[in-house]
Amino acid sequence: MNVEITDLTRRLGRTQAVAGVTLAAGPGVVGLLGPNGAGKTSLLRMLATVLPPSSGRIRLLGLDPGDHRERRRIRRRLGYLPQHLGYYPGFTVVEFVEYFALLKEMPAAAVPRAVAAAVERVGLGGQARAKLRTLSGGMLRRVGIAQAIVNEPDLILLDEPTAGLDPEQRVSFRALLRDLGGTGTVIVSTHLVEDVGAACTDVALLRQGKLVFRGTPGELTARGEGTDAAGDAPLERGYSAVLASAVQAGTDPAQARP
Repeated sequence: MNVEITDLTRRLGRTQAVAGVTLAAGPGVVGLLGPNGAGKTSLLRMLATVLPPSSGRIRLLGLDPGDHRERRRIRRRLGYLPQHLGYYPGFTVVEFVEYFALLKEMPAAAVPRAVAAAVERVGLGGQARAKLRTLSGGMLRRVGIAQAIVNEPDLILLDEPTAGLDPEQRVSFRALLRDLGGTGTVIVSTHLVEDVGAACTDVALLRQGKLVFRGTPGELTARGEGTDAAGDAPLERGYSAVLASAVQAGTDPAQARP
């Protein structure tokens, strides 16, 4: 397994953002769903080695991120797109992605080709020399995805990657996700349930920091069958049904499938 977390918790002030989550993930694409404040971003930041857990155990790519030497090895094999990615407006697309390639300690000789390939994969080959300050919000988000995949990572963490993308770009992004999940582990946090149905092999649903569902998109869809749960599509109704059940159960972790 590329990701193994056991009884993971994280407190932010008086709030328990992540509350005893146990989860394992191998190759494929895991869609991380949940309402605002469910703990998705906190969980991704811990997996990205940006935020230390308050308690619990994390193993990434067979390594311990609590050990500084192993954490450095993890970061070389990790791709991470945070919800809000800072950038230097005067950088070009190529310069920005190259900067992150060097931060990931890629061999200098391999960087130019890797950067060009990542920029092409997100559909920005024609804007490779454009300054970041001239790009639209959707283009900037694609630059962020390019920096996350430039090192061909074994573990990719994407927080709301489709924010600002138009429908055509989202279709292309789903294809990219499926491609990336064929060789590594991708965990993607999103509010768009339809993206999960189209691109993900697995789903993890959080509510109030707890895992309340783990299964395939088909299994999530089945949770909404025969109910009056809200949603315009079967997967959305399954999502609503699981959340409603969690509310009634007091967000009992036993609702989650091991």
